[in-house]
Amino acid sequence: MKGVGQDFSEFMKEQGLYEEAQKLAAKKVIAAQLKAEMEKQNLSKSEVAKRMHTTRTAVDNALDPTFNTSLSTIQRFASVLGKKVSLTLI
Repeated sequence: MKGVGQDFSEFMKEQGLYEEAQKLAAKKVIAAQLKAEMEKQNLSKSEVAKRMHTTRTAVDNALDPTFNTSLSTIQRFASVLGKKVSLTLI
């Protein structure tokens, strides 16, 4: 049987799912960090939207890992929270 004893990452790659899963995982981590910082600062989505000069829907979208949010939007979001975005190639 194909896949028995196989490394799960290798299985995901063979199925063409690995890259998408990695991307979604990274987006979930970023969304969780933004939400945690909002909670730490006791900021509502509406207040963040106001500071970003955008709509609450745009903030909701930025916090949705399945939505295709641009890096510049994530950077603006982080900036209004007093944070910076750092990317590393590994």
